[in-house]
Amino acid sequence: MEHARILMVDDEQSIIDMMKLVLTKEGFQHVDTCGTGEMALHKLKHHAYDLILLDIMLPDMTGYEICQAIRKTTEAPIFFLSAKTSDLDKLTGFAHGGDDYITKPFNPLEVVARVKVQLNRYLKSTSTKEEDILEFGRFKLNLQSAELTVLGESVVLSGQLYHLLVFFCKNPNRIFTKEQLYYHVWGDNILVDENTVMVHIRKLREKIEENPSKPEYIKTVRGIGYKLVPAAGVQR
Repeated sequence: MEHARILMVDDEQSIIDMMKLVLTKEGFQHVDTCGTGEMALHKLKHHAYDLILLDIMLPDMTGYEICQAIRKTTEAPIFFLSAKTSDLDKLTGFAHGGDDYITKPFNPLEVVARVKVQLNRYLKSTSTKEEDILEFGRFKLNLQSAELTVLGESVVLSGQLYHLLVFFCKNPNRIFTKEQLYYHVWGDNILVDENTVMVHIRKLREKIEENPSKPEYIKTVRGIGYKLVPAAGVQR
């Protein structure tokens, strides 16, 4: 994990300096930084990053715009770091492909702890030696390449959406509460905002369902939670 490459985009130099210092002390050897969206896109064009820390309010463009551009080429985890604290802001961040949303001011050690959890999962998913392909009729999930195909077409998932889908696919027909999903996928014992899970469920349905409003696969079990129903069976 110490060889993971991290990009931090923020126009507050004090935050850049603090986070780079803490990340370096925690063993991360490759931390790149910049303060504008244009420079971030330039760096992303020339380097492959394993995780991106992204401010929303930048001087030349929004973090949402940058996130959408990143999602066209990589599934690496994206953390929004922002002074915008409303539920709508958080939901917007997740809807644009973010994997986590951390409000300022924040505890840098908490950010680093979340970074480690996400990086561990992302790096494992991209380096796994398994050759399993999970087939669910309409979609297939390749655990070796971390690739989702729907009706034969490749579909890009954010890191958190990928981990959520993998968890469902490995546990078909089992009902999970929002709290259980948050624990297993986000790695946190306390569900602070249940909208986090709900938004990711909705986005995942938009990726794999023919009609997200009438899902065939990811079913809502009223009053309990969610389950994945392998309508066409699971083959390994």
